[in-house]
Amino acid sequence: MTLDRSVMLFAGFMVLLSVVLTTYVSGYFVWFTVFIGLNLIQSSFTGFCPAAMVFKALGVKEGCAFR
Repeated sequence: MTLDRSVMLFAGFMVLLSVVLTTYVSGYFVWFTVFIGLNLIQSSFTGFCPAAMVFKALGVKEGCAFR
């Protein structure tokens, strides 16, 4: 699995987790969803993604989006 796919998988998992937490724990977890969305938007413009840096450090091979 490439770095790009790993980041997309992680982002999708985090969005689903935030929806579950918002539904079953507290409505304030909606801010977690907002944070994830904002991070996805900024990484699309800048190419900087903290999750990509972590996955890269763990040895996931590069894709074409995050270099």
